[in-house]
Amino acid sequence: MKIVVIGGTGLIGSKLVAVLGEHGHEAVPAAPSTGVNTMTGEGLAEVLDGAAVVVDVSNSPSFADDAVMEFFRTATTNLLGYSAKAGVTHYVALSVVGTERLSESGYFRAKIVQEKLIRESGLPYSIVHATQFFEFVKTIADFSTVDGTVHLPPVLIQPMVSDDVAAAVGRVAEEEPLHGIREIAGPGQFRLDELVRIGLEAKGDPREVVADERALYYGVRLGERTLLPGPDAQLGEITFEEWLARQ
Repeated sequence: MKIVVIGGTGLIGSKLVAVLGEHGHEAVPAAPSTGVNTMTGEGLAEVLDGAAVVVDVSNSPSFADDAVMEFFRTATTNLLGYSAKAGVTHYVALSVVGTERLSESGYFRAKIVQEKLIRESGLPYSIVHATQFFEFVKTIADFSTVDGTVHLPPVLIQPMVSDDVAAAVGRVAEEEPLHGIREIAGPGQFRLDELVRIGLEAKGDPREVVADERALYYGVRLGERTLLPGPDAQLGEITFEEWLARQ
């Protein structure tokens, strides 16, 4: 099949293009650097010509509330419209486990709008909800650092590596549309503060990580299980410890 990967030059997208290519598909990366701009529509008609599947793993260049809402609303509307015109038979989007529980955040409000547009588009679709990626542990720490100390709520999280995300999204793209959500997660659970502490220590980062019940996660107050998938989630294979050992 011809499968167009929107955001196909990024962390997940580049791995997804490689996986799909290995499986014999014509996997086409689409991004501003390849002449495709989902915000303006530039290049969409051309890249989607003959495509059976579109996979959107793109992300907003800005996480400011208004900018991220504008990105997901406009880009998704354009993608859905051009996909319908091109006769795409499966529209796949990557989103986040717990999105519907994280609406205090402008980013997740925008993801909720993205998912609603997809569900109501009339196109056959699948939405993949992934947990946080191992690769973003330092980013979490940086965002949560106050006066040199990392403050994080000790809630449960079940993160996964980007390779397993790409593999799971690839499997969904190759299958029949779900007309719903598939959750994916890593093989092990951690306390959020514990995860970041282990990750920083492995990198030789001297920052202290404090379990702080009052701390927010990207501006959101979390419950014990807010970031966890349901019992039917498909689990990746690579553990956090294995990933750290490879770095």
